[in-house]
Amino acid sequence: MIFGILKPYPSPLISGRGIDLDFAFLAGCLALLGLGLVMITSASSEVAAVQSGNPLYHMFRHLVYVALGLVACGATMMVPIATWQRMGFMMLVGAFGLLFLVLVPGIGREVNGSMRWIGFSFFNVQPSEIAKVFVVIYLAGYLVRRQQEVRESWMGFFKPFIVLLPMAGLLLMEPDFGATVVMMGAAAAMLFLGGVGLFRFSLMVVLAVVAVFILVQAQPYRMARLITFTDPWADQFGSGYQLTQALIAFGRGEWLGVGLGNSVQKQFYLPEAHTDFVFSVLAEELGVVGSLCTVALFVFVTVRALYIGLWAEKAKQFFAAYMAFGLAFLWIGQFLINIGVNVGLLPTKGLTLPFLSYGGSSLVICCACVGLLLRIEWESRTHLGSEEHEFKESDFAEETYHGR
Repeated sequence: MIFGILKPYPSPLISGRGIDLDFAFLAGCLALLGLGLVMITSASSEVAAVQSGNPLYHMFRHLVYVALGLVACGATMMVPIATWQRMGFMMLVGAFGLLFLVLVPGIGREVNGSMRWIGFSFFNVQPSEIAKVFVVIYLAGYLVRRQQEVRESWMGFFKPFIVLLPMAGLLLMEPDFGATVVMMGAAAAMLFLGGVGLFRFSLMVVLAVVAVFILVQAQPYRMARLITFTDPWADQFGSGYQLTQALIAFGRGEWLGVGLGNSVQKQFYLPEAHTDFVFSVLAEELGVVGSLCTVALFVFVTVRALYIGLWAEKAKQFFAAYMAFGLAFLWIGQFLINIGVNVGLLPTKGLTLPFLSYGGSSLVICCACVGLLLRIEWESRTHLGSEEHEFKESDFAEETYHGR
C-alpha cells in the first residue's frame, strides 16, 4: 500500500533506467550486513544452544531483522527528501514521546539495570536508536531555516540545545550514556558544518568536556569503568572482566585468526559476545587481517556517506546535505566508541556496532539510514531534490545521468 501511494514519485527504485542506485555505497553496506550475519551466527552459537536448544536461534532472528531492515531501506528510498524536511518537527515530538514512554513502568523493559527498550510480544524496540535519527532530521531542517542566525548570532547557536539537552537528560535517565554522547557529537558536527564560528564551537567543546566530567563523577559505576579500563588486569575477575576477555580474544587471533567458528572466548568467557563485543570475536576468528578489512569497509561506507552529503551540498540541496552529514556522524560515533571499547581505548559502554551487532532496532534503523542516503545521492545526481520541483511522467523516462 505504501509503495502504491509513493509510486507517482520518481525514486532510485522506479526510474527510466530501472534501478538507479549508488551501487558502490550499497555494496559496502551489504558486505557489512553479510559479515554481520556470519559473525553473529558464529558468536552466538554456544549461547543459543544452551538458552534455546538451537545453536542457530539468534541467526534466524537476525535474518528476520535483516529482512525488516531491507524493507525499511526500500521504503525510505521511495520517500522524497522534501517530505522528511516537512515532517521534522513531528519527528522531534515523536522522539520525545518514545523516550518518555520507555521510562514508564510497565511499558519500558529493563535489561541489565537499564530501561532502554519498549517490549512487544516477539521483539523489543530501542527508542534511542530512532530518536537519534529523528534529531538529525530535525536539526538539518533547523540549519536550513536558521542558517544566517546560526552563523552570526549566539542565539541561533544556543537554540538547538533547548531541544538537545532535555533529550540528553531523558537518555541519561535510562541510563544510556553512549547514545547521549553519539547524539550530541553528531549534533555538534552538524552545527560546525552548518557554519558555527570556531570560537563558539570551541566553547561548545569545552562545555561538553566539562559536562562529561561531571556526569562521570555523578555516578560511581561510571567512575569505576573509567578507572578500570586504564588497567583492567588489576581487577580481571571483577570490573575489568569484559575488557580482559576481549583483549584475550584479540591476542588469540594474532594475524590470521583461529578460523571462523573456532573462537574460544564466545564459549561463555566473553559476555555479550554477539552484541557489544562481536568485534572481539571477529578479531579472534579472522585475526588482524580480517579486523583491518572490516575497519576498511566501515571507513569506506562512512566516507562515502560524507561524500553523499558533499554532493548534495554542491547541488544546493542543503537539508539533504546536513542530513547526510548527521547520519554519517552517527555511524562514525558508534563505530569509534564500539571499537574503542573492544580494544581497551575507551571505558566499557553498551553501544552496538552498526550493521554487525545483534539487535533489531539498531539494524533496522541502520538499513533505513542507508535508504535515506541512497535517496539523497540519487536526488542530488538527478536534480529532483527541490521542494519546488513538480514530478512529472517525463521524469521517469528522460533522466539525465551524471556519473560520479
